[in-house]
Amino acid sequence: MSEPTEIFDCVVVGGGPAGATAATDLARLGRRVLLLDKPGRIKPCGGAIPPRAIRDFAIPDAQIVARIKLARMIAPSDKTVDMPVGEGFVGMVDREHFDPWLRDRAALAGADHRAGTYERISRDGSGLATVHYRAGDAAVTVKAKLVIGADGASSPVGRAEIPGHAGMKQVFAYHEIVRLPADGGGDVSATRCDVFYQGKHSPDFYAWIFPHGDTISIGTGSAVKGFSLRTAIRNLRAATGLAAGETVRREGAPLPLKPLKKWDNGRDVLLTGDAAGLVAPASGEGIYYAMLGGRLAAEAADAFLKTGDARALAQARRRFMKLHGRVFLILRIMQGVWYRNDALRERFVSICRDKDVQQLTWEAYMNKELVRKKPMAHVKIFLKDMAHLFRWVSP
Repeated sequence: MSEPTEIFDCVVVGGGPAGATAATDLARLGRRVLLLDKPGRIKPCGGAIPPRAIRDFAIPDAQIVARIKLARMIAPSDKTVDMPVGEGFVGMVDREHFDPWLRDRAALAGADHRAGTYERISRDGSGLATVHYRAGDAAVTVKAKLVIGADGASSPVGRAEIPGHAGMKQVFAYHEIVRLPADGGGDVSATRCDVFYQGKHSPDFYAWIFPHGDTISIGTGSAVKGFSLRTAIRNLRAATGLAAGETVRREGAPLPLKPLKKWDNGRDVLLTGDAAGLVAPASGEGIYYAMLGGRLAAEAADAFLKTGDARALAQARRRFMKLHGRVFLILRIMQGVWYRNDALRERFVSICRDKDVQQLTWEAYMNKELVRKKPMAHVKIFLKDMAHLFRWVSP
């Protein structure tokens, strides 16, 4: 006689920052949670996290592999603009170690963490979703009142359950984790992030060099078909004296370009993280937004589990967009305006010299809030943007 099928309040598919946070929060609320994660995958990611993320999600010092005090913007002409952080720092994490730590935290909170590959959801009229997955060679099924899809931009959960998900606009990101050259060479600093706004390294996004302690993340992204990301990184490494560094690993994955209009199926599935499109336009920042999305998904899930009302699932998207929808819109417009060609990228980097721009940018990034207390600074920045956009001033 076969064993009875396990029943969970929630199955979370995907154990990155969004899924692990959702599983942790639900387990702390006393829910029976299965965290299902496909083993062996590390997402390409520069690893930057703002102080707001460190505070809100209790990220310990042991996970911070570097503390950034300066961002250097590099224009197509190779002119540079330094943007000091000021007080505080931007933390850097290495996803190879950070994501397993998040999954371990979920398990310590009471979630059942299993390695497995999600296959599909079926329904038999019982009011529960049946989740099919593979654990090694074994086919496994469990039942759940709710499934949270936190399984990446190309989410199998989302594509099967949320209309329109397959049409999500994406950019493909690629990076190499590299050990610092043994001879001490290379144009890098342990406390500086370098951001390259140069069409030769990305025709529609940017390239980066971010320190991770003994290693560095060298990456780029593009939605332009035929553009070779690997060639761009090889050229960037050569140009910055990092070609001789040992390549520890290479990773690539799609990133969403905007949040989906709907995150739930109105029944028993809710998306979060990259699966819901929670990556900031222009910057590509995702860790903080993924963890916040996971937390909001857990709160919406708990409300659904308490009431049985599937309308509660929609509160995750509603609350996220209320908090950050305006920022995402501004960043999307900024990317559409300034990333189109090298002439505009040159002017964009030039704008970054402005002290008002630097201060407001860092305040918004560090605290994840639009800065409203300095209206005249916003007016000045708008006028300077227009002057550069219409070429009334030289870059």
